[in-house]
Amino acid sequence: MPELPEVEVMRRDLEKEIVGKKIKTVEVSRMRTIRRYRQRKPFISALEGNKITGIQRRGKYLLAKLDNGDVLVIHLGMSGQLRRAAGTKEPLAKHTHVVITFTQGGQLRFIDPRTFGEMFVTQLDGIETEVEELAHLGMDPLETVVSWDYFGELVAQRQAKLKTLLMDQKFIAGIGNIYSDEILHHAGLRWDRMSNELRPEEIRRLYRAVGEVLHDGVKYRGSSLADEQYVDLFGKLGSFQTHHQVYARDGQACLRCRREIVREKVGGRSTFFCPFCQV
Repeated sequence: MPELPEVEVMRRDLEKEIVGKKIKTVEVSRMRTIRRYRQRKPFISALEGNKITGIQRRGKYLLAKLDNGDVLVIHLGMSGQLRRAAGTKEPLAKHTHVVITFTQGGQLRFIDPRTFGEMFVTQLDGIETEVEELAHLGMDPLETVVSWDYFGELVAQRQAKLKTLLMDQKFIAGIGNIYSDEILHHAGLRWDRMSNELRPEEIRRLYRAVGEVLHDGVKYRGSSLADEQYVDLFGKLGSFQTHHQVYARDGQACLRCRREIVREKVGGRSTFFCPFCQV
């Protein structure tokens, strides 16, 4: 599933490519992608004729603001992709479920093999009632500026294992399995350390690691794993996976201490860490 860096890369690409463009037509070939509707027409009518005025991100959700005050909400789910097409003659990729054509030319296509992603239109002011998760999102590590001592207070209050805490969307929005492992290695902390037992210097390391790893994730345009399900708006792979320190590197040497990276199952997910330099 795309995490915060991948969604932020997509937001920035969309901001450059589709803001200011007017929607001419909308085609929907798979109802599951717009499953909040019983029929295609209400979704299509809510978009056609409107201009996109801005792109926001809330956690892992993308919000395309329309000039009538509504907002197109996009969630990529497990395998969703947004792709920019130069024109209608460009062949449709398999599993393309929604095609938005602009009056100025070009298309925005939503591709989703596993169909966990979705799109719907709602009013911006009432978006939290449509997506309950958005009403309880924690701090956004790319946008919310907090001091390390306040961050430490929040960490200590939770009394949770560090990986569980980092992946808690009510604490920090947007971090998943990949970036939680990378952040904890960067900070030199084990995944199962309790948040309320960290020393001040460990809190400072965690605080820095969150910002540095996520900013690098955006800088290198996200992580594209072996399945290559994540690509950017132009169909290109991210490259942050070539900078991973531990994720999916089990059996390989830790780049810090040269000992072996191990993999453990935690809550049904694989967790990668160095048992020697993460303490």
